[in-house]
Amino acid sequence: MLDLNDIVIHIAQDNLSAAVELEERIHHQVDSLADPNFPRRQGRRAGTLELVAHPNYVVVLEQTATTVTALAMMHVARQYP
Repeated sequence: MLDLNDIVIHIAQDNLSAAVELEERIHHQVDSLADPNFPRRQGRRAGTLELVAHPNYVVVLEQTATTVTALAMMHVARQYP
């Protein structure tokens, strides 16, 4: 997920341990999406869902009957769509 890499690099400039912790947390939560009961909410764009991965970040998802795809990660203050 390119957006995650960019965010981690940005955070690491000020706090490497916080960046590593955030990246691990996001990967763990995205991996948990295989469980259909793992929480997600309706996305702001039709046909998407959102995972609130951190109080400041959401992961935009696309879900089919068999897969969940992470499309983007963004700061909650970012205007979207």
